[in-house]
Amino acid sequence: MNNDLFEYLKGFVSPSRLLRFEEVLTSRTRHICVAVEDIYQLHNTSAILRSCDSFGIQDVHILEHRFNDRLDTQIAMGADKWLSMHKHESTETCLKHLKTKGYKIVATVPDDKAKSFQDIELNKKMALFFGTEKSGLSDGVIEQADEFITIPTTGFTKSLNVSVSAAIILQFITEKLRKSDINWELQELDKQVLRFEWIKKSIKDVERISERFLSNSL
Repeated sequence: MNNDLFEYLKGFVSPSRLLRFEEVLTSRTRHICVAVEDIYQLHNTSAILRSCDSFGIQDVHILEHRFNDRLDTQIAMGADKWLSMHKHESTETCLKHLKTKGYKIVATVPDDKAKSFQDIELNKKMALFFGTEKSGLSDGVIEQADEFITIPTTGFTKSLNVSVSAAIILQFITEKLRKSDINWELQELDKQVLRFEWIKKSIKDVERISERFLSNSL
C-alpha cells in the first residue's frame, strides 16, 4: 500500500465518512466468516450480504456452480462494496482454503438433531455455510463439516428462509462474540488495508486521480 497515495486520497473523502469508517472498523471481525453455496434467489444472497455488513462480518465466500455465476451484475444494494468477497472455483477449493486458514466448518441445517445455534462455541474461528433454498448444502460441505447447527422451531414449518436464518444466526453469534473475552477484532494491518479500499471505493474516477498523483510523484 502506498501511504503517500493513501494520505492524498483521504482529502477527497468527507471527515464524516472517514469517521464512519473508523466506527465500522471497530466492530468488524474475521473471527467469523460466511460462505453461501448456490443460493438461487438473488434477493436472498443480497439479504445475506446486507446482514454480514450490518453485523460486522468482513469476509464472504461465494460458491456458484449451479446457477451460472450471476452475482457480478446483480448483487446487494451496495453491501458488497464494504465486504471482502471471495469467489471459489469449487466447494472443495473453498473448504480447503478455509481449513488452511484455521476455520472450523459450521454447516447450517434444518435438522432437529443438530446443535442449536445458541449453543455454539466461539473459541475457534468459524466459517458459517448457508446452502441453496430447496436442497440445502451440498454433500461436499456436509461430509467435511466440523459442526452442524440449526434454528429450533416449534411450528409446522421446519425450516426458515435462508436469508432469515442467516440474519438470526449472525445477529446472535456476533453479539455473543463481542461479549466474550475472545480476541475477535481486526488486526491493525487489516484495518489499514480496508481503510484504503473503502476510501478508493468512495471516490469517483479514483483510478485517474491515483495515476495523476503517482505520475507527479516520480
